[in-house]
Amino acid sequence: MTQEPKPSETIDVLLARCLARDQHAFQELFDLYAAGLYRLCYNLLLNRDDAEDVAQDSFVYAFKNLHRYDPAKSAFKTWLYTIAISRCRNQYRRNRVPLLDLANLWHQPPVAPQHESPEAIYAHRSAREALAYALTRLNPTLREAVVLRYGHGLTYREIADVMDCPAKTAESRVRLAHETLRGVLHSSGGEGLLEELLSY
Repeated sequence: MTQEPKPSETIDVLLARCLARDQHAFQELFDLYAAGLYRLCYNLLLNRDDAEDVAQDSFVYAFKNLHRYDPAKSAFKTWLYTIAISRCRNQYRRNRVPLLDLANLWHQPPVAPQHESPEAIYAHRSAREALAYALTRLNPTLREAVVLRYGHGLTYREIADVMDCPAKTAESRVRLAHETLRGVLHSSGGEGLLEELLSY
């Protein structure tokens, strides 16, 4: 699970520098969150080009509207993810068929370590393919919940803030997504993979 990259005091200082139009601070802020935000967008859209576009657009909006961010209401990452989720939802409405790029799924490496046996490498790839397929079977709301929980380590309270719903609803969505993924993986021969896949 991911963690906030730096202590909140450092983030606060960095944000203050950004508000003072320090260009180096904008770059530092981008560097802190770019990988995680891209991964979030990819895991929701399952398309590399769309994920890159949405992540970039989310940063542009966040930087232009940084004066609107209120640290008393949420962590900066939560605010940034809320912006990205909104843009991902706009992308869903275009109903594009996902073009899977397994190298970007979750935050796993693209292949198993080279010292692994061919059987282990094949099993690793098969597990990734099974998870990719299972994610496409979730409706966008459930995919958002499970990606935020397992792909980014957000708490139910943070998920609720990002998805604009009660914490209990966020927990229910994660649970339902978990059950749906288990069912899809079971029916596709991936029984027993879910806990391993979601533990990364």
